[in-house]
Amino acid sequence: MPISEVAIWSAMLGGLLTLTALSLADLVLNRKVGSLRNLFFVLVVGASCLVMTGLPEALWPGLPMRLLRVLKGSLGPLAGALALYYLGIWLGGSREDRTVGRITTWGAGALFLAAVVLALLVARSGPAEFEQLLLATAIVNMAAAVMGLIATLRAAALGDPLARWMVLACVLLAAMVTGLYLRGLNVPGFGLGTWIVTAVLTVLYFLVCSVLIFVRNRQQRQLTRLSRLQVGADPATGLPTGSLLLSEVEHAFWRSGRLHGSCTVVCLHLRNLYELGQAAGHGVEHQILAAMAARIRRAAGFRCVVGLYHPRCFVVVISTDQRRDFVNETVARLRSTVGRPLLVIGRDQGRHDYTPQLGVGIVTLEQPAQAIPLDVLNEAERQSLGTDGGPVSVSSMLPTQQDTIDTTW
Repeated sequence: MPISEVAIWSAMLGGLLTLTALSLADLVLNRKVGSLRNLFFVLVVGASCLVMTGLPEALWPGLPMRLLRVLKGSLGPLAGALALYYLGIWLGGSREDRTVGRITTWGAGALFLAAVVLALLVARSGPAEFEQLLLATAIVNMAAAVMGLIATLRAAALGDPLARWMVLACVLLAAMVTGLYLRGLNVPGFGLGTWIVTAVLTVLYFLVCSVLIFVRNRQQRQLTRLSRLQVGADPATGLPTGSLLLSEVEHAFWRSGRLHGSCTVVCLHLRNLYELGQAAGHGVEHQILAAMAARIRRAAGFRCVVGLYHPRCFVVVISTDQRRDFVNETVARLRSTVGRPLLVIGRDQGRHDYTPQLGVGIVTLEQPAQAIPLDVLNEAERQSLGTDGGPVSVSSMLPTQQDTIDTTW
């Protein structure tokens, strides 16, 4: 093998080793089955590509030729079976579409059987028959690329947005298989330029597949996180809401009463939550809620209970031991942090400025253990809906005497 060709295939090997290292890092960081499949895919399919280049026998002339012939005759269909099976999992299998599931599952099974048969035939045959068997291997591998292309085209037609990019990967696979088997069969008329294109297409194929697998795995992790979201938590913000919020507020009241302290309930009513709906597109309120939740949590700290009473009303429960300064400081932080303008990305990818318009209601309980959480939250919310912009102040609210101060800004 000329030194220039050795350099081309060595560069391809370097690219494959880099992608293998990235896949291994993803597996170590995430420790998910999808990451393990990605690593196994890169290793097996990459090994089949490397064997077809002839680089192993060029670098290590002492390798057994019969073993190399068996690998060249069977590793390609085996890698095709693995790639097609993993493609079916990536596309959702029979759960998403029965036709796609059948193509990938039955196709992978047929390719695996072909790999076993070809391995046996190559092991029993001599060098004279090897070229014909290698041609059969090339046809089997091209069939794998065609089946993958059909499955991804159908998935893309059914609405899978990532499947359109996987169509490109299948086209790259067909071109890669063509180039590698032209090299393996030593077809005359092809030289250094063809091998350079083949090496580039091979690395590009693995790169596109790895990126698409990474994106789909991240989507799956997000869905898993949302499906395991704590019952009663808001999916946009992750804050407790409904009965979960009431139970946390009640627990805060009980804990403060046990420590002979007081509790201050602050309601922040976001009056213009849906103001940008027409200009930026419906759904931007989720961005606003997530940003407001992060700001409120940062301003309140992790000692306070932070929840979402309803989509426009955030709740902060501040427990303290007669230290009014702590309450005032926390409310001041909420003022300065939550009221700052926010940049929102609309559906058209345009940027829109959003300035929160907040109403604030504050209720302080000197005997929180005796208070009813729902009544306190309703009173604080009623105050946050007020129209007069008086200064923030704190009042006593006993369960028998609901004497509160209306606070808005």
